[in-house]
Amino acid sequence: MSKYWSDAIRNLVPYVPGEQPKLGGITKLNTNENPFPPSPAVNQVLQQFDTDRLRLYPDPDCSKLKQALADYYNLNTAQVFVGNGSDEVLAHTFMAFFRQPKPLLMPEFTYSFYQVYCNLYDIDAHLIPLQEKFAIDLDDYSIENGGIIFANPNAPTSRALSLDKIEQLLQRNTETVVVVDEAYVDFGAESAVSLINRYPNLLVVQTFSKSRSLAGMRVGYAMGDAELINGLERVKNSFNSYPLDMLALDTAIAALQDESYFTATTAEIIATREWTTAELAKLGFDSLPSKTNFLFTSHATTPAAVLMSYLREANILVRYFNKPGIDNYLRITVGTRQEMELLIATLQQCPRLQT
Repeated sequence: MSKYWSDAIRNLVPYVPGEQPKLGGITKLNTNENPFPPSPAVNQVLQQFDTDRLRLYPDPDCSKLKQALADYYNLNTAQVFVGNGSDEVLAHTFMAFFRQPKPLLMPEFTYSFYQVYCNLYDIDAHLIPLQEKFAIDLDDYSIENGGIIFANPNAPTSRALSLDKIEQLLQRNTETVVVVDEAYVDFGAESAVSLINRYPNLLVVQTFSKSRSLAGMRVGYAMGDAELINGLERVKNSFNSYPLDMLALDTAIAALQDESYFTATTAEIIATREWTTAELAKLGFDSLPSKTNFLFTSHATTPAAVLMSYLREANILVRYFNKPGIDNYLRITVGTRQEMELLIATLQQCPRLQT
């Protein structure tokens, strides 16, 4: 540790992202990226972009993108916040709403960045155990709190909650902010956006990284009551008034407006997910019911760490979490049908899975 570090960062344990290989020839199923390219409309925007504009600052209010999102979700622009990826949106959310005397409630196993933010902002976190098969039971969150956050569908477990269960939580928990992180919602789950106008303490966070294939552009957003959005704007403008560059703004709008491409690609990913689930089951894997673009799966007899190493030697990357409770599971991104066929064929050749 450097003697120049401030005391506040000495005990931080930063988030560790999935491996991004530097060499080619790798089948990359470890970071939940979309296997399809962005909408052709995005490519058109990039080809026609006037680079002379880059000498100017982008719109600090991201007005056109906010309007496009408001139109898409039947909201008004005062109910929309835009940030540099949903991770930045979440970071501002923790600062704006969760630095409270009472603890923040979150699932025991969920997106690991949540606990990083708690450490960064000195927020007391209370982890709620999951039920059988890693199910979230929102009845367990009926205790005093300084806020509630959960991913729906949850990561890395892939399971989704029904909209009814979320609304029941909001009816009980009215005095603190409830954040629903919907990074994977477009792969078969129900969005809570329809509840925003009825529950002023609900904030829904989404991203263009997954279902819109724009992980490289870093575009995230939050939707909620205008007072919540104003709180996020106060934090943003105390940190970075220009969160999104011009290319990110223009390509996000183009991706959002190409509904047919979005529908077709998400449907293909869902179909490939279900095929892969069935094929893994034939090999002795038990996969949790997924509403995401990944599978959370374990094998009846072969440890996850062994399988991860075997696949890596075959140039297939999957995600393994060396953490008690989930250390016998692999998180496998749903790639193209060809990539998943390669995964299955490779596992069929694994000596540890031979019967």
